[in-house]
Amino acid sequence: MQQYLEIGQIVNTFGIKGEVKVNPFTSDITKFENLKDIFVEKKKELKLFEIENVKYHKNVVILKLKGIDTIEQADSLRNCYLKIDRKDEPKLPEGTYYIADLIGLEVYSDQGILLGKVEDIYNHGSSDIYEIKDEKGQKILIPAIKDVLKQIDLERGKIIVHLIEGLI
Repeated sequence: MQQYLEIGQIVNTFGIKGEVKVNPFTSDITKFENLKDIFVEKKKELKLFEIENVKYHKNVVILKLKGIDTIEQADSLRNCYLKIDRKDEPKLPEGTYYIADLIGLEVYSDQGILLGKVEDIYNHGSSDIYEIKDEKGQKILIPAIKDVLKQIDLERGKIIVHLIEGLI
């Protein structure tokens, strides 16, 4: 499991005083209010920043990081990912997983057929959609609903799904 979890990406600057716009990767964007500091990943290196202020604008988080005081400094962080240490995160409720832990898991049908590996996960309103890529590079989209998603086993690195009619 990854030590650091991505919780957003800096997508732009905001104003002229060094604030940045963040596209959050979390369902609860108010999570940023509870953080004292955050890691910014730039060129594969993590740098810890203290969070001075958090605001919201539509579905975007506006952050003011200590030491980033100009639009130019803020612009240098554009497209960087924001991460937190997994140990600082509360334990998830049973049946809930971090996307980072699901990416790369092998996906099998309940008939024992290997369908591929989880390539990506998209939030699609009422349920997530798992993008599965097979060894030929073909993609299958699987809805994360109770009728389809039967078991997630992080320790064994696999997911079992029931293929209902019309899925593939």
